[in-house]
Order: sequence, then structure tokens, then C-alpha cells
Amino acid sequence: MTRKQKILIVEDTKSYLFIISQKLEEAGFLVVTAGDGEEGLDVAEKEKPDLILLDVEMPKMDGITMSKKLRESGEKTPIIFLTNMGDLKHISEAVEASADYIIKSEVSSDEIVSRVKERLATV
Repeated sequence: MTRKQKILIVEDTKSYLFIISQKLEEAGFLVVTAGDGEEGLDVAEKEKPDLILLDVEMPKMDGITMSKKLRESGEKTPIIFLTNMGDLKHISEAVEASADYIIKSEVSSDEIVSRVKERLATV
């Protein structure tokens, strides 16, 4: 039996977190979640996910800061940023952090599942 790939979703909007979690679980992934960047760092350390879906704008610690802390600790887990903004500053920071990004309002939950599968196929 093959091991289910584990996805960490770090997102402070509970309804969005629920929808994306459900879609990924339906697609056969094991899903772990966190509500902010601080919690996300702890969960990433404990759970060793195969991929992280990471919201940019969050309380306590934003996604860009969390991704930098992960990289500083030597963690190479692929990251896909989730953002509400077509904001070039955040997108360029995400790309600089060698991560992909998704503008939430522009993609469906099914498209997010597809992007996760694509990204994991290239790891």
C-alpha cells in the first residue's frame, strides 16, 4: 500500500480552510491544518508534509515570513502560496522564495487540487 501524500494547509479563513481540506481529502491526500504562520511552523516541523499550501496574509506570522523561516531551517518542502491579492509585491516575494502562488479568487477548489498534484509530480 502506498503512503498518502500529506498536505499542510496554513490558512486563517476557517470556511476556506474547510473547503480546500475537503477537496484534497476527497482527492486522496492526508491533510493537516494550521490557522496562522506560528502554528504552521510547528505543524510543518512535526508532520513533515509533502507540500504546504500557505496563505500570505495571516495574524501572528504571515506566510512569507513562515516560508523564510522554513527555508532558513533547511526545509525544502514545496510551497504554494494562497493569496487574495493580485499584489505584485507579495507575488514577487513568493516567487523569490521559490514557491508557486494561487490567487484564491481566480481559481476553484478543483483547480487547487490540480495544482497540488502537478507540483507534487515535479518533486
